Amino acid sequence: MRINEHPILEFKRGKLIHFYFNDQKIDAYEGETIAAALHANGVRVLSRSPHLNRPRGFFCAIGKCSSCLMEVDGIPNVKTCLVLVKEGMHVRNQAGKGRIENSQAVTSFLNRTIPTMTTDIAIIGGGPAGLSAAIYAAKAGVRCMIFDENNQPGGQLIKQTHMFFGSREHYARIRGIDISQKLITEITQLPVQLFTDTSVIGYFHPHTLAIIQAGELKKVVARKTIIATGATENMFTFKNNDLPGVYGAGAVQTLMNVYGVLPGKRVLMVGAGNIGVIVSYQLLQAGVEVVAIVEALPTIGAYQVHASKIARMGVPILTSHTIKQAIGSDKVEAVEIVQLNEKWEEIPGTESIKEVDTICLAVGLNPSSEILSQAGAQMRYLPALGGNVALHDDDLQTTVPGLYVAGDVSGIEEASSAMLEGRLAGLAAAGSLVGTSEKIQILKSETRFGLDKLREGPFGDKTRRGINQLKIAWEHR
Repeated sequence: MRINEHPILEFKRGKLIHFYFNDQKIDAYEGETIAAALHANGVRVLSRSPHLNRPRGFFCAIGKCSSCLMEVDGIPNVKTCLVLVKEGMHVRNQAGKGRIENSQAVTSFLNRTIPTMTTDIAIIGGGPAGLSAAIYAAKAGVRCMIFDENNQPGGQLIKQTHMFFGSREHYARIRGIDISQKLITEITQLPVQLFTDTSVIGYFHPHTLAIIQAGELKKVVARKTIIATGATENMFTFKNNDLPGVYGAGAVQTLMNVYGVLPGKRVLMVGAGNIGVIVSYQLLQAGVEVVAIVEALPTIGAYQVHASKIARMGVPILTSHTIKQAIGSDKVEAVEIVQLNEKWEEIPGTESIKEVDTICLAVGLNPSSEILSQAGAQMRYLPALGGNVALHDDDLQTTVPGLYVAGDVSGIEEASSAMLEGRLAGLAAAGSLVGTSEKIQILKSETRFGLDKLREGPFGDKTRRGINQLKIAWEHR
């Protein structure tokens, strides 16, 4: 299931190692996650549901869902989509809820002295928004710490092989995978500390974070905080949507473009927006057959240049269609689709079955805003921005003084917008600490202008509507 040839990517795999899955010896490579290594070896069922014992495979590949939880070296509830495989590691399927049986270990953990780190600005999330925030805040003269629960920074950029649109300033004609390297290289030359494999598990006033790093609880005390936690994949309802082989589009990209592992051989894509069409093209590049793209709307939402490319490659885009059910026992074996009428009702007699082993869902994203709610920021549910977002001002500061947002957590957009929002939040947070100089004011104005330009045109209608609703909510908070 590993990809050996690719027109764009070169997979420089680490040393060949071995681990054990249910006492069976498994080949893997250093630098792979447990879930990716298992998938490469044909293992799709990672756990079982607590009550009905239904099979579970991973869905998001970014640690946001619970489908990949397994027992690793005796420790339950390990997110195997995030944890790297190690030589001799023992991994087991986990049926139902994991247990921690050693209560003494828990007691000693709670009574332990907690190490403390301090910084000017703490940034939660090392994706395009978080990295950009750190770069511009550090250039303004403050110290920053970035915390990311993934094993490498870059967020969605590390799996984007397509070239960006827009101006030179917005990295036009540069692939996302190359943009992430540019940002990371710039970070290394600035007073920024980057912590990967680090989970932020709580926010406490004023600007104090609880983190888990290498299994150890630590405290981070900052003067300002920027939340750049990104978004999670949406799910929608159809029969057997929990079967292994039903993935979010981001998970498919992670498998293919980061770890060089095929998600399957025959894929049905759900969603004809930009993400669905772009990921379909990436699947074709990796040698996967895309049986069709189904879209519930009567029109294609993707840019015409992307949709035309897919059509030329012979992939049918079926508008006014949806999934009726996934078919299979322990994994996806086929899918039944059906046509919809103008009232979004299924049209009897239009059902058809397609043999696939993978269903890829590109049906939108939802802001990962949980920590903002926990911090006490005022929230609003705005569908035009993807879900629950924090109210914020023009500097991206929330109702909690000194707490800023940037990127998809403030409203779902493209990576280019996330980088600009990160820049704006970083400049604003830094300016509140060192003083807003004329240079910072100019950079902030240029950044706002850039965001306005990105949001122009018909594809920006939804975002502009959501931002206007948010501004009204801010004024009446």
